Amino acid sequence: MPPLSFSTARKAEYAVLYLALPGRPQVSAGVLLLDPERDQLHVRLRETWDQLADPEDVEILTLLEEDFKLRSNELGGAKFLQFVEDTFSNTLQTGGREKIAVGDFERALARLYERNVEGAPAAPVTIPATASKLPLYSLRAAAGKFGEDMEVEPEGWVAAPEAMRLNQDLFAIHVAGRSMEPRIPDGSLCVFETYRGGSRQGKWMLVWNRGASAGGGEFTIKRYTSRKAVSEDGEWRHEEIRLEPLNPEYEDLVLNPGEDYRTIAEFVRVVPYEEL
Repeated sequence: MPPLSFSTARKAEYAVLYLALPGRPQVSAGVLLLDPERDQLHVRLRETWDQLADPEDVEILTLLEEDFKLRSNELGGAKFLQFVEDTFSNTLQTGGREKIAVGDFERALARLYERNVEGAPAAPVTIPATASKLPLYSLRAAAGKFGEDMEVEPEGWVAAPEAMRLNQDLFAIHVAGRSMEPRIPDGSLCVFETYRGGSRQGKWMLVWNRGASAGGGEFTIKRYTSRKAVSEDGEWRHEEIRLEPLNPEYEDLVLNPGEDYRTIAEFVRVVPYEEL
């Protein structure tokens, strides 16, 4: 299943804006979602403030969303979000930034608002996979060099991406690292399909360093390429296996054919936040 068959998700960052008026409990006021690639800040704040603030404050708070949008357009999304984080510390303040992968920013903003402002939690998945769920594993593949030694354990289940045809070989993991950006954002949830044989040339593969530990090991995701030669007895053998990153800041990993590595699965797609 080629990785380019799906629409891409982009890396994004968001922060929740909080309102802390004197004599009142702190409440979530809205969400600021940054698209770094386009330097655009998506803003959604509460529409009604009557039950949260005095009338004189309500008048100001009602104008806040439009003011944020205008100022972020003038300064750029990243600069304005940094300005908010650096200067808002009393009545209005932000929580820490979180990284997510986003395909549709408007849908993601609506989902973030629903969960962080309206208080609707993500629906828990507590039963085995059906036609709409995938197993989630604790392995966090290093999208750079081989990552730290990690034990591989099931964590539960996640909702499958929309309109995906499922099979028993599909599973989900979180990816850590920037070497496959922009196509696989750091920290994103990704779907893989267990490798059952066949050509790996040019495909994005999850590779396991088997010797790292008995129950886990070190993992990485890269574009797999190899060079083969025919031996004297007529059999094909690998001369070189090369794992190539997408991010030009990272170097290729060259594996010796005799080393203890194993191809685990092929990358299918990133699951954007709005589909979770």
